[in-house]
Amino acid sequence: MYTLGGKPVFLTTCLLYSRDISNAPVNISNLGSVFLSGCKMHDHFMLYEMLIPFFFIQVGVLVKPVDLRAGSVSVLVPDVTPGLHTITPEVLPNKELDSEGLTPTERIRNIAIIAHVDHGKTTLVDQLLRQSGTIKQLSVTEQLLYTPTSRGFITRLMDSNDLERERGITILSKCTSVNYNGNLINIVDTPGHADFGGEVERIMSMVDGVALVVDATEGPMTQTRFVLSKALSRGLKPLVVLNKADRPTSRPQQVESDLFDLFATLGATDEQADYPLLYASAKQGWAQDTPPQLAAASESPAPASETSSTSTSMTPLFELIMSHVPPPVHLSRSGPFSMLTVQIESDPYVGMLYLGRIQSGVLRIGDTLTALNAEGVKVGDGKVKKIFGRQGLERVEKDVAAAGEIVSIAGIKCVNSGSGGGGGVNVTLVHPDGWGPEGPKSLPTTPIDPPTISIHVHANDSPLAGREGTKLTSQLIRDRIYKESETNVALTVLPGPTSESLELRGRGVLHLGVLLETLRREGFELSVGPPKAVMIPDPEKKGAFLEPMEECTVVVREEYAGGVVQKLTMRKGEMRSYEAGDPEEGWVKIVMDVPARGLIGYMAGEFGNDTHGQGTINHIFKGYEPFKGAIDTGRNGALISMASGESSGYAMAPLQARGTLFIHPQTQVYPGMVIGESSKSTDLYLNPTVKKQLTNIRAAGADEKIVLASPRVMGLEEAMAYMGDDELVEVTPGRVRLRKKDLMGGVRGKMGKGKGR
Repeated sequence: MYTLGGKPVFLTTCLLYSRDISNAPVNISNLGSVFLSGCKMHDHFMLYEMLIPFFFIQVGVLVKPVDLRAGSVSVLVPDVTPGLHTITPEVLPNKELDSEGLTPTERIRNIAIIAHVDHGKTTLVDQLLRQSGTIKQLSVTEQLLYTPTSRGFITRLMDSNDLERERGITILSKCTSVNYNGNLINIVDTPGHADFGGEVERIMSMVDGVALVVDATEGPMTQTRFVLSKALSRGLKPLVVLNKADRPTSRPQQVESDLFDLFATLGATDEQADYPLLYASAKQGWAQDTPPQLAAASESPAPASETSSTSTSMTPLFELIMSHVPPPVHLSRSGPFSMLTVQIESDPYVGMLYLGRIQSGVLRIGDTLTALNAEGVKVGDGKVKKIFGRQGLERVEKDVAAAGEIVSIAGIKCVNSGSGGGGGVNVTLVHPDGWGPEGPKSLPTTPIDPPTISIHVHANDSPLAGREGTKLTSQLIRDRIYKESETNVALTVLPGPTSESLELRGRGVLHLGVLLETLRREGFELSVGPPKAVMIPDPEKKGAFLEPMEECTVVVREEYAGGVVQKLTMRKGEMRSYEAGDPEEGWVKIVMDVPARGLIGYMAGEFGNDTHGQGTINHIFKGYEPFKGAIDTGRNGALISMASGESSGYAMAPLQARGTLFIHPQTQVYPGMVIGESSKSTDLYLNPTVKKQLTNIRAAGADEKIVLASPRVMGLEEAMAYMGDDELVEVTPGRVRLRKKDLMGGVRGKMGKGKGR
């Protein structure tokens, strides 16, 4: 705190340019980032997309730019003589920590941010980090990446994984913490895709409240229902944030009505249904408790300063978190230590880090802990070497931690059972003493929804194996996948049909595809079989099976809705609802129950073609139902190479008439490799390596110009969804190839037929 003439003065940061200096950066020293609500700026300041730090002080309602390096400032303060006055620091006692250096339980808040895909969870957390003053020093590169623009942040701070930044999605739950008015707020950012729902389920045990973020235009979607149901089932009281409320297309009244209906449908209690609500724009960095006044729909969204008359910052959200989320006062610090591990990280210096919220007791460096699995069986032990907390993006070492805090612990060695339950997530860490005659018991774990899709993987055995990767053996693949299963609770690893293969079960093609993409970037080469639905025996009918069903929500232009419904109906889908939106906008919302196997091949590429890119499709696991029968996807046959070598434009030009090609000229091919999709329902074996002969070149006349259409290049998930039952996907660090399981089977058959004739 600072004083000026006996009056309190608050230091704060604003990101501004000044018109008076021709848009040149203001040369003010960087003393930190402490945002203050209610600050009013003079008219000669204006916001720009590329923003810079600018410091000012506030006394009453007057805001004046200051050079804090000078130690004095010329301002006009009510009841203070005009002129130069020194800003005097006032040292206040630190009430944030107790005598042991611990944050009092009543000053702690643990909250998770949950929402549907692309509703703005991560951007919202980024704004909380920025406006709390947690982020202080960024490199030049980080300043560029984390710069807010008219389209939001170029890169979100919380999406630190390479795949997350490339895809623009959140894959792993991440914990951070901010200090607000002497209080510690632990925030957990969660994924929005149903394929990574296991990340959402397991972190619910760490928090005492959730912030449900909902798009003010789209309203509640499929994943909104999923994450909200998990929160309500644990007795958590949500607070709701209607994000993107600055958009002209937002419809807050209708979305509020849909939200209340969703709470009622999910069986929320009266206390849970009486939720507080804020309107916000995470991109612009404001939240308020009243709907903003929006510009006309045909105009651009008004800036926060125009749309919000009550707030220009996230202070209302901070205040709501403090008032609505209960502190973990129910957790005792006097008993023996216990903590449920919900996530594992690997550190090259200290080894495995076990992340979780301390449920009881106090932890100090040097304490001896015992690890128990879900059944209460000891699976490891060790001495605590390091205790880490989180402060913004940084990991902070601690000497002591107590109940209610979210920490990472290093020094514990657990047995690797290979299934993810023994030496990884859902392990209870306890102090061995102080539990009475019965001894320590494991903490209850949250049940995880079962996997719905399975694939088989084994080492790459194609003719091009070993040319790009460095990790080629089955043993290396097996060890890496079992290690992944320790931290990826939604992943199940089983023995494959052969001793060299493994069966991987996950939540969807995206879930398994992200794992395979990670492996290929680490230098692995794999052969991947076609994804299959995970069937379970029908307990009521001998010899019958139940298959996983997905609740599928489609938002699409009305002119394309008929084709989408037809395709999903062919895949054994059943219509549940059809809602038409505003006739002028032309959007419809379709809800259908579709078998999981019916969505495998459709979501990857067909849906985009059917809707011309103007639609979204989302799904969540609904349950198991009797097998719906065979599905005819209508996929045509394949164009298959019958020769080895390098493809040539000369050979590929006439092949275009036979179907759609998947490869470019000068691509290495081998017999049995799928190089395209046939225009007919049967496979066709071709030679794409034929070169033009140079003989008789003088009599051949002018060469004809070869025109090749752009090939259809598929990514990993699209190739997995596209391949047939007799095909494999070859995954290497540099290529994703389709091939037949039996490389020479069709070639031998064709050659045999030729000889017989």
